[in-house]
Amino acid sequence: MSSPGTDVPAPKRKAKTKRKHTVGQVMLASSLVLALATALSVVFLYRHLNGNIDTTDLDVLGERPEKVYRGNGEPLNILVMGDDTRSGAGNDLDQETGGGSDTTILVHLSADRKRSYAISIPRDSIVDRPECDDSPAATEVMWNAAFTEGKELCTIAQFESITNILVDHFVVIDFNGFGDMVDAVDGVPVCIPEDIDDPAHNIFVPAGDPSVLSGDEALDYVRARYVGELLQQNDLSRIKRQQTFIAALIRKVKSAGTLTRLDRVVSFLDAATKTLRTDTELGSLTRLGKIALQLQNIGLDNIKFITVPTAYYPLDSEHKGKVYWTEGADTMWQLINEDKTLPKSLLAEALTAEPPKTSSEATETPTPTPTETDSPTDEASPTETPTETATPTDEATPKETTPGICA
Repeated sequence: MSSPGTDVPAPKRKAKTKRKHTVGQVMLASSLVLALATALSVVFLYRHLNGNIDTTDLDVLGERPEKVYRGNGEPLNILVMGDDTRSGAGNDLDQETGGGSDTTILVHLSADRKRSYAISIPRDSIVDRPECDDSPAATEVMWNAAFTEGKELCTIAQFESITNILVDHFVVIDFNGFGDMVDAVDGVPVCIPEDIDDPAHNIFVPAGDPSVLSGDEALDYVRARYVGELLQQNDLSRIKRQQTFIAALIRKVKSAGTLTRLDRVVSFLDAATKTLRTDTELGSLTRLGKIALQLQNIGLDNIKFITVPTAYYPLDSEHKGKVYWTEGADTMWQLINEDKTLPKSLLAEALTAEPPKTSSEATETPTPTPTETDSPTDEASPTETPTETATPTDEATPKETTPGICA
């Protein structure tokens, strides 16, 4: 008699093996689909961002300066211009319409990529403009007139003619999209000592230590010219605010809170590329990314923001309220062309991309004063402060607290 259960067939193990094999196939297929979808997304994003950038060929400029530097590596000079089209209600700043560039900055990257200078050129500078395209040559005209008449290429020709510095690349940022870049990183913190309130031009920026500026507030902050009790026009003060904000934006973009958030990175790149016009060579994410990585290796303390050395025209001049470049500017351009470190005399009022000092630190640490041994010229400082005999108007220049330091 057989024992109970002996007629029951033993279970087959092959079915279990087959099930594992099926699960493995599903996982492999899913991985391949996911990888393909990711790759396609990256390609789509790359092409989308590349397609955002408008480019122009610099070769159409014709005769241009030669590079002076002959050492190891290659310094880069990138001319950055802000395209302030002033479209929309309340944007008729300075009674101007129809376009213009209120921001021109030469970004110089040293050949060893250990330092960077961002040199602001006041739009109120009176200069001689060379012939460009359909625009005839002109003497004693405002700097930003070249952009209005000839767009970016004529501004580049003007810059190269005056400084004898070759512009390797250019970037034009549309101010109408500037705010989107700020919003993409959830605002930028800037220390603002007092409210900036100019109802006539629909501008209001709240005070704060710091004040986190949204895109619209940031645009008002970098464009405002009428600040202080007298609401007096002052382009040099605006340049300081622009430098302060750009430094703060650099800190925000380089922070872990931004770089570790894929959504913020993508939103920022999308907003940034939509606002850009560049030269043909620079107009790709690959080239832009390469330069960005090189900037990433430069310490925040070695990214310095300065202004072309200037002085105001006398009150009885036809250019009253405008500025001219002093001898210090010639020295600066020569040193930049040779890729040499700028002396303390030209960096006395420089800002860096480092976090600003607190009120107590600012009080305890006075600003260094250049000495005769520091200065390559007889200039007292890179930008001469207007005096009673050289102020832009008969009224006293309103006192404005230094941007980035709250009292």
